[in-house]
Amino acid sequence: MKQFVSRLICAGLWLCPLLAWSQQPPAPAPAKPAAGAPEVPAAQEPKPGPGETKPTGDAPKPGEVKADTTVAAAVDPSSYVIGAEDVVSISVWREPELSRLYVVRPDGKLSMPLGGDIVAAGVTPAVLNERVIAALSEFMTKPEVMVEIRQVNSKRYYISGEVGRAGPYPLVTPVTMLEALSLAGGLRDFANKKKIVIMRGDERIKFNYAEVIKGKKMEQNIQLKPGDHIIVP
Repeated sequence: MKQFVSRLICAGLWLCPLLAWSQQPPAPAPAKPAAGAPEVPAAQEPKPGPGETKPTGDAPKPGEVKADTTVAAAVDPSSYVIGAEDVVSISVWREPELSRLYVVRPDGKLSMPLGGDIVAAGVTPAVLNERVIAALSEFMTKPEVMVEIRQVNSKRYYISGEVGRAGPYPLVTPVTMLEALSLAGGLRDFANKKKIVIMRGDERIKFNYAEVIKGKKMEQNIQLKPGDHIIVP
């Protein structure tokens, strides 16, 4: 009798968890969108906005110069004289390996494939264009070349002190003192308009802004030269 009771107890202990599991409610099914409701699209990678480009990860070619190539510097190709450290764009039709940006070295030359060392400093972009054509003509038949100035680094003037935008400025075309101050955003409220100084080598040239804007002593409104440093106290 005792053995029979023990077997009943063991059977009950084994059946109780099984019955409890079988009575659990089924897991809810994923909710379906209501009829007519718009479907939510899966997350997508954001597209580049206007003016933006997706990075490609391309490494620059050996000797290639990375610079802003959207707009060439506003220079006259028949009059601007190239100098050391200027960045020049040379485009050769159907020759992508030759078409790139080149920096004029301190010795006044630039080096390009096939063309070798070409003297660029001291000549205009139009003259340099002819020199590149002559150098490439030894290896190519009637090369079509276009030369542009991308960055003017050889001819600059500097402004520091109480102006809107201090810093270096390219001297591409003739610039007077008044024009330079205007390009720099004008004078600040607490600028000393009567004691502006242009440092030109060892020379100190005084400039009285208050007089010039009144039409007095207009000879002070000189044209700037490369290397001039305007100090506005």
